[in-house]
Amino acid sequence: MQIHVINPNTTASMTDKIGACANRVAAESTRIHVSQPESGPVSIESHFDEAISAVGVLEEIRRGETLAMDAYVIACFGDPGLLAARELTRAPVIGIAEAGFHLATLISTRFSVVTTLSRTAIIAEHLLDQYGFRHHCRRVRATDLPVLELENPAGNAYQALLEECQRARDEDGIGAIVLGCGGMADLTERLTHDLQLPVIEGVSAAIKLAESLVSLGLGTSKHGDLAFPRPKPFAGRFADWSQEPDRR
Repeated sequence: MQIHVINPNTTASMTDKIGACANRVAAESTRIHVSQPESGPVSIESHFDEAISAVGVLEEIRRGETLAMDAYVIACFGDPGLLAARELTRAPVIGIAEAGFHLATLISTRFSVVTTLSRTAIIAEHLLDQYGFRHHCRRVRATDLPVLELENPAGNAYQALLEECQRARDEDGIGAIVLGCGGMADLTERLTHDLQLPVIEGVSAAIKLAESLVSLGLGTSKHGDLAFPRPKPFAGRFADWSQEPDRR
């Protein structure tokens, strides 16, 4: 089984961290391929960043199709380009926010999300509505940490995240916490130990869900709105998208 994990931003250290997390939880028979777009934002902290990064995600999906990937993971908590990515392939495509929400509901009746900036908390709330998890989520909490601060080993990111998670545990009436950034992928075990509460991060969740879907022979439906896009001419920098996608 081959799973292509895409970090939608262009920060190599975060891509390496996400890849290490994916490899740590993957089955022995699963081969993890990790990539990031050639162009795009160094971090994703706004609707604008998500829109730009979605193009890079789709380019990585198209590359993955030439390599016959069995599944894809979009490793940003905004799940940028998720539905468009699903249109391009029969393989399962899992976003880490949707994966984290799903797993949290399997081990608790209520959860909270702890994320980075306040503005990204609003984006997470939109996703909770879109995916139908709003009634399971007590609160989306922001640490007001810039995403790239998670890459600074000399900073206080862990302490700020721990303190917000402690407030969620003590104030929200929850059973689990979902971490709201792919850059937090390496903090799960430490937080779980310090909080004595289940902590879920989406990269691990998405890998295991992707493995399950592939093992069950379940791929993205090509009936309805996730059918392959209708071929048509594209102009300018997107002219090469005029070719029909590989429909293996």
